[in-house]
Amino acid sequence: MPDHAATRPRRTRADAIRNRNRLLEAAAAVFGRGGTGAGLDAVAREAGVGIGTLYRHFPTREALYEAVYRREVDQLVELAGQLATEGAPMQALRRWFTALMGMVATKKGMGAALALAAHRPPELAAYSASRLQEAIGMLLRRAVEAGEVRTDLGPEDLLMAVVGLCYVLDGPGWQAQALRLLDVFLDGLRRREGLAAPSHAAGDGS
Repeated sequence: MPDHAATRPRRTRADAIRNRNRLLEAAAAVFGRGGTGAGLDAVAREAGVGIGTLYRHFPTREALYEAVYRREVDQLVELAGQLATEGAPMQALRRWFTALMGMVATKKGMGAALALAAHRPPELAAYSASRLQEAIGMLLRRAVEAGEVRTDLGPEDLLMAVVGLCYVLDGPGWQAQALRLLDVFLDGLRRREGLAAPSHAAGDGS
């Protein structure tokens, strides 16, 4: 006869992990779409759970914001690791920057929906900047070594340019416009004959 008492806590923990992951995925989707309906109730509905379940996992808006943001950053780092060994270097850069724009859309949506525009803990900002620059560095070095991109820009420059582009644009359809401008930006990264070598190597962060 099975020991139900022994298996119940393990099943409960598994359910809690699943619910938390569903909430994080739902939050990224809801806030990424933006709009007036992008609130906590919409996140719970998207995840298929009650609002009480959401608050058990994320007791404050700030807690949800930080969890979603860290998850998005970690996923971008993981994606960079995959793309560093797949396909053409410029295609890998475009795919990664497109995913980065999706993360920025989620962040902008959270700020608008949760009134958290000023919520940016220093440790979270430092964590995200370091991780994202590391991810860009992997892809940038590969493109430089292949002779496809100019060598006078580093990961910090690229991150600042693309994120800044996303925040300059706003309103309906901003992401489509951002993708068009991303292609212009990436074309500008391509190596041109006669471009002088920089004083630092791409990706060294100096």
